[in-house]
Amino acid sequence: MNVANLQLEGLLMAVASINQVLVRKGLLTVEDIDIALRKAEAMETGEERSDGMSESNRDAVNFPIRLLELANQCQPEADMPSFSKLARMVGQMKEPYNDQM
Repeated sequence: MNVANLQLEGLLMAVASINQVLVRKGLLTVEDIDIALRKAEAMETGEERSDGMSESNRDAVNFPIRLLELANQCQPEADMPSFSKLARMVGQMKEPYNDQM
């Protein structure tokens, strides 16, 4: 496996853990994080950003956002699913983009 992929995997799980701590400490709510992640995904799937981008490239851009959304939904559980389980869940929840028929 590419070392950069492993680094991104670790970074995503670190951000997911930080999000859990922020919720537990009452600094943010699960809803606050969800809204922020949805805004990020909307920016990345907007016409300007994704114009001419292949579906696989859009999936690649949105994968980390969607993984963090799923990890956020696991709160306030103490045990977050593993990266591989979250990644599988992202693949299962994938929906077609609006510009597809």
